[in-house]
Amino acid sequence: MEPQLEPRHRIFYKSLPKVELHRHLEGSLRLSTMLEVARTYDLDLPYRDIDAFRSLVQVRDGEPFTHHNFLAKFNTLRLFYQAPEVIRRVVREAIADAAADNVRYMELRFTPVALTRIKDFPLAEAMDWVIETANEAGESYGVQTRLIASVNRHESLELAQEVLKHSLDRKDRGIIALDLAGGEADFPGHNFVGLFTEARQAGLRITIHAGEWGGPENVRLGIEQLAAERIGHGIRIMEDAAVVALAREREIVFEVCPTSNYQSGVVSSLSHNPLMGMINAGLIVTINTDDPSISQIDLSDEYELACESLGLTLAQLRHSIVQAARAAFLSDGEHAALASSLEREFAEKNAAGD
Repeated sequence: MEPQLEPRHRIFYKSLPKVELHRHLEGSLRLSTMLEVARTYDLDLPYRDIDAFRSLVQVRDGEPFTHHNFLAKFNTLRLFYQAPEVIRRVVREAIADAAADNVRYMELRFTPVALTRIKDFPLAEAMDWVIETANEAGESYGVQTRLIASVNRHESLELAQEVLKHSLDRKDRGIIALDLAGGEADFPGHNFVGLFTEARQAGLRITIHAGEWGGPENVRLGIEQLAAERIGHGIRIMEDAAVVALAREREIVFEVCPTSNYQSGVVSSLSHNPLMGMINAGLIVTINTDDPSISQIDLSDEYELACESLGLTLAQLRHSIVQAARAAFLSDGEHAALASSLEREFAEKNAAGD
């Protein structure tokens, strides 16, 4: 029997090799970069007042922890994409920050419409800027990086169809999947069934935000009608045993983001996240950041929260990390190589007593 690693809090969790399946580019901008862009382009933002500025782009104590407040941050974040070099910079920095946190593999999802709207950049060109920079930065920083194109359920189907077209054209260059995000509470996603069916049939993998601000019926919709292999968040699935059974039978993978779930009002406190209940129900659960800049966290923080506050054992954490590798939108051979490399690292840490 393998020895159980003892928790060592921040420094220990920082040292672990990691897999990130749910991180939004638009929620990963460094505060220093945003301030510099705001000054350079003289944006109509309070960049001389750091507290006021932070309140527009980060969730802070004293704010209402609601999905309306959380989503409102993205209205400001869309203002920063003032030039191609800014878009390239935020991609490069997101991957550099992941590398600094010992992330070995990351699926970075981005919303092409969000990157292009403020300056009316062509969608296809902006997607190329992201792809080229992610490929270069992933190799430079040693983070195996793949891209997920995201469309918002509260935006038009026509825009989503354009994103799908460009994603399919770039399927062999780094875009591996399509994601449905946005205002789930008011827009469950029925309008996108045909789009996601087409995407899956054309070879893109599918992940769907569901069971976050909407109930378990949205998780069912994601699985049964939107072709989801993975569900972003999904924690409200625990409200319906039948949907839990469906997800367990289909081996659906859940991308749980504990801090985000609290800050966006899905759970009443950090300690009330149903992550452990999902694991005990036999669901496949991975741990992720969602929007590290908005939440002022990294993946080490989420691992520490899961183990120190939610009751996840270190053995379960290690298992979850390997599960995330196996749930990555990679080929079978790439899955095996990534999972094996992680298991070797864990064995070496055990042998060293770390």
